[in-house]
Amino acid sequence: MSFDGIKKILKNEIDNIIIEENVPMSKYTSFRAGGSARMMVMPQSIDDLKTVLSVLGSESCRHMVLGNGSNVLVRDSGYDGIIVKIGSGFDYVRQEEDCLVCGSGSLMSVVAKAAVSASLAGFEFASGIPGSIGGAVFMNAGAYGGEIKDILKKAHIISKDGRNEYQMTSDELQMGYRHTVLHETGDVVVEVELALKKGEQQKIKSQIAELMDRRNSKQPVNFPSAGSFFKRPEGYFAGKLIQDAGLKGLTVGGAQVSELHSGFIINRGGATASDILQLMEIIQARVFDEFGVKLETEVRIIG
Repeated sequence: MSFDGIKKILKNEIDNIIIEENVPMSKYTSFRAGGSARMMVMPQSIDDLKTVLSVLGSESCRHMVLGNGSNVLVRDSGYDGIIVKIGSGFDYVRQEEDCLVCGSGSLMSVVAKAAVSASLAGFEFASGIPGSIGGAVFMNAGAYGGEIKDILKKAHIISKDGRNEYQMTSDELQMGYRHTVLHETGDVVVEVELALKKGEQQKIKSQIAELMDRRNSKQPVNFPSAGSFFKRPEGYFAGKLIQDAGLKGLTVGGAQVSELHSGFIINRGGATASDILQLMEIIQARVFDEFGVKLETEVRIIG
């Protein structure tokens, strides 16, 4: 079926559904680079999301689900499919005793503020991680010795075809290093329950501030990026390998290996996705030649 046909079905099925066409993905990804998606659909509720996924699945329409776009790069040639953008209806956080229940679209920074307000400890390590809590669960995001699997009680999941809902624990999600079973199933996180613990509000706030200072002093937070570009190779640190290979500061077009932290590729201004990908390939080749280590991307490359 044509994109116009899909658009017509979705508008008939869902009241006030937001649909955009030929959408520049530089507006929706933290790299601020990349081509356009043929169409973007923004469901605002679980029921709307289930309908969207069901329609797209039944029509065998190429699509992908996008949260805050903090770990994604779309090639300059664009994405000839439909982006299902998690809408503002999934942006909420509420306290239930010593747990926080979060919509998958909630930013990590917002969840951190809610934890401080509720005097709940355990989320401090994640407070500065960019992106949404749904994406953090999908990737089992981590920092400063902690990972989302350490605090995830359960996740509310919608199947890829939109026909089923279920709950999964961290064990059931098979949460490993920057990986969950969702990478294989394509199922979608819509809500997350975090198991935290009562703590002293000032102590929690101070620890978050300390970690934020460390992050801001050691990471290029003032430039668009997707965070750590490469996964940590077993027995090594990607940033150190890149630095030891003499690549710190290397530039291709508007893309650069950060001079502050070599594990980051940044957009210094006007970088294209092709600039970023060319720089990625140079890094991978040089590190392999120098150290025999294959660097795998943490960033999802689309298109």
